[in-house]
Amino acid sequence: MGTWEKLKEIFSGKQQPEHLRRGALGENAAKRHLKKQGLKFLTANFADKHGEIDLIFRETETLIFVEVKTRTHETFSRPADAVDRDKQRRLFKTANTYLRKINYPEVYHRYDIVEVILTDGKVSEIRHLPDAFQPD
Repeated sequence: MGTWEKLKEIFSGKQQPEHLRRGALGENAAKRHLKKQGLKFLTANFADKHGEIDLIFRETETLIFVEVKTRTHETFSRPADAVDRDKQRRLFKTANTYLRKINYPEVYHRYDIVEVILTDGKVSEIRHLPDAFQPD
């Protein structure tokens, strides 16, 4: 969360729910991580009636739609396991809306997952899973 958002939260007297704060922390960490990998950031939180794509990047001629999953532990399963077939279908539909908005360029696109693990409120691990799933 940026300085401006923290100040707004403090002065408005409204505390953001913990899961939303964790999610924002994970998305920011994922964004920094992918930029360090050389990917070009395009937009965050692109939404339509089907859902939301957390991050969209470009790598040469490839568009990358990124789902970020942030967890405080991995006791039972990996964070990526939360991206089930239903979630994937919603991501495909939302990505299609994005492609339509940019006039369907002749580019390859893929779907990545970034897992962010938090320990004591701080990022302890980031795992990038390129090409994690594809449309049927």
